[in-house]
Amino acid sequence: MGRKKNTTVELDRENDIAPGLVAKTKKRLVVAGGRSHPELVAAVAAALGTEIAPVEHRTFASGELYARFEVSIRGCDLFIIQSFGDPINEWLMETLIMLDAAKRASAKRITVVAPYYPYARQDKKGRGREPISARLVADMLKVAGADRVMSVDLHAAQIQGFFDGPVDHLFAKPVLLQHFEESLTAEDRATLTIVSPDMGRVRVADTWSDSLDAPLAIIHKRRDPKVANQVSVHEIVGTVDGRTCLLVDDMIDTGGTIVKAAQALKANGARKVIVAATHAIFSDPASERLQDSAIDEVVVTDTIPLSAARRFPGLRILPIAPLLATAIRQVFEDGSVTSMFDGAA
Repeated sequence: MGRKKNTTVELDRENDIAPGLVAKTKKRLVVAGGRSHPELVAAVAAALGTEIAPVEHRTFASGELYARFEVSIRGCDLFIIQSFGDPINEWLMETLIMLDAAKRASAKRITVVAPYYPYARQDKKGRGREPISARLVADMLKVAGADRVMSVDLHAAQIQGFFDGPVDHLFAKPVLLQHFEESLTAEDRATLTIVSPDMGRVRVADTWSDSLDAPLAIIHKRRDPKVANQVSVHEIVGTVDGRTCLLVDDMIDTGGTIVKAAQALKANGARKVIVAATHAIFSDPASERLQDSAIDEVVVTDTIPLSAARRFPGLRILPIAPLLATAIRQVFEDGSVTSMFDGAA
């Protein structure tokens, strides 16, 4: 069969209509991925009921990266999925190169799906002459060709304002919450207390407290700004004696904060400590630390790939792909991402 002809529009000066052609084009959702987390890309594509667009990736002997879309993506709504685990800088550069390739291949709209936003903890100046790297990353994504960014549990909400375009801030809480609603025993539910590991996560912990109808406790800690990953826990605000404590945080890096918080809870009489976090960065020696006797269970999502060497007994990994797929479909169909989180996004 021959291709259908375009409809012609005649010049209409009276109604200010220019002459031209009207093509019967249809929107096309295309999913592509970087090399950081292929399992997640495959899971998202499967949840959407589509295949992954083939991309040729190369790393040259000099360390330079290369990416080329092997099929036409002209006019498509492209979603590039890239997680930012180790090595974070290589995956960031790969994302920028893919964006440039997609822009030059005439993709109509390009969305970067970054479940874990890189450099999210460098969101403000704590001391003079420091960078605001989270803003720099947003600028680079925009210049490279990103029209939109999608991420899960940003370390600081203001990062949304760093990107000059729409940002879809998703929350892993529904995924984690469903797990705990199904797995907590009757005794755990009766003695449950939600614990914020620091003052910065109180707002998030408070929403957990409302959702699980459990009291809130807060751990006050002090960190030396000149020494990385060094935390000293001071006091606990709230009752934890004889309680099942659910520690909620957005990420676990080296595990120092969480382990000291768990130890403080157990020292104050907690009967059980469960840790819930979205991003399992698990920089060494996190896996060893998290096996501390003060922690009974660790529950995370797979926004960042975890090698077998970094997994341990007592670790539970929940899939984030269904959440990402739902959000991608909402964006593609011009639906509401906010409706996924009861108006909170």
